Amino acid sequence: MTDTLTSSRPPFDPELEAALSALAGMIPPTITREMIAPMREAPMLSVTEEILLEAGIEARDVTIPGHEGDEIVVTVLQSIGRTGTGPGIYHTHGGGMIIGDRWTGAAALFDWIVQYNAVAVSVEYRLAPEFPDPYPVEDCYAGLVWTAENAASLGIDPDRLLIVGGSAGGGLAAGVALLARDRSGPALCGQLLMYPMIDDRDETVSTVQIDGVGVWDRGSNVTGWDALLGDRRGTDAVSIYAAPARARDLSGLPPAFIDCGSAEVFRDEDVAYASTIWACGGEAELHVWPGGFHAFEGFAPQAALSRAMIAARNDWVRRILGS
Repeated sequence: MTDTLTSSRPPFDPELEAALSALAGMIPPTITREMIAPMREAPMLSVTEEILLEAGIEARDVTIPGHEGDEIVVTVLQSIGRTGTGPGIYHTHGGGMIIGDRWTGAAALFDWIVQYNAVAVSVEYRLAPEFPDPYPVEDCYAGLVWTAENAASLGIDPDRLLIVGGSAGGGLAAGVALLARDRSGPALCGQLLMYPMIDDRDETVSTVQIDGVGVWDRGSNVTGWDALLGDRRGTDAVSIYAAPARARDLSGLPPAFIDCGSAEVFRDEDVAYASTIWACGGEAELHVWPGGFHAFEGFAPQAALSRAMIAARNDWVRRILGS
């Protein structure tokens, strides 16, 4: 850990700080292990039938083999009445490895599904602590394999399969991309890593700065990694697929888009991940949004910074998937 650590942090964007104040009491900065069960019973950022209909999206569930052949569920999303072939979007949801479901954050895919005639597959991977590493990342990889193997029947162009995830889902997306590389698995045309959770070691400046403040602070992060890894957290026994920040070789990966806020716990590990991709000769587009807390665009979608963040993602997706 560097000796330049400081307890001060970058200021929140004023518009986002006001939104954060409004969220006080609804979202605790620190999530403890005891909060996992009640938070699972009251999911946030989920999707209703009305939201689907308004977006022009239809959905169906499919049971597929997960890790070790156990059954898991994926949801297939596409425009109502879709025909033809288009890109595929494989989605791994967020929730710190401990909460959330396949609908968490799925609404962020809707515009891309409609605009590009895409089919999205969102995976219900099993959560820690009941299912520790490697269950989450291996379930996610199994879902990607299923999507690629069924591309023809799904109407997916196998050369345009994009993996997308936010927060823990961003970390899982990065881990799945590494697994696909190392196992010669499905080809990916890109990896969209939204403020990814990728480092279990709790050693960065940003993790010290974001402690007891914002959304998903240092304590929450330790809760999530402890649930996933148990006594292995912070040791050499952690694989690069569970914590992709540990990977030294990030060559041979699909183009990456990485974003985060300057005032969130994942800032430094996300910046370092992009830097390592560049050092390995890879392609990464990195955006660090000044004054942004974790997942701010989901909690304050009308804020100017949120609109800019979403526009940057949309522009990258347009370049990756084409029109």
